[in-house]
Amino acid sequence: MIRIRELDHIVLRVRNLQAMLDFYCEGLGCKIERHMHKNGLIQRRAGASRLDLIHVDSEFGRAGGVEPGEEGLNLDHLCFRIDQFDARHISEHSMRLGIEVGELATRYGAEGYGPSIYVNDPDGNIVELKGPPEMPIAN
Repeated sequence: MIRIRELDHIVLRVRNLQAMLDFYCEGLGCKIERHMHKNGLIQRRAGASRLDLIHVDSEFGRAGGVEPGEEGLNLDHLCFRIDQFDARHISEHSMRLGIEVGELATRYGAEGYGPSIYVNDPDGNIVELKGPPEMPIAN
């Protein structure tokens, strides 16, 4: 049996690389871990996981077909489990950066039900920011 432990990485094909770098660095605190200039891949550290960004016009990006847009996002949403979940801080920080913030709600995730907020990155991908579980799932 294969047992998944945590999100390893997600790859997003992006139209505006600088806007996406700003969103994930300034907005969510991800750090650049590796930049593979030859094929256009930028790997960012997102806690214990990784978020890879590739421009649609790069070698890897062109391999994915049509660029993301209103009719064809490449991802429904991605979820980052965050520590020290403070909805007010998340909202204020995001709004200062011009990031639209969805409503705070209790949603189900890998560790059970807990607080979560949705935001959108510059390419329209939905990013869920998830706090600790209120009632953890019993193993």
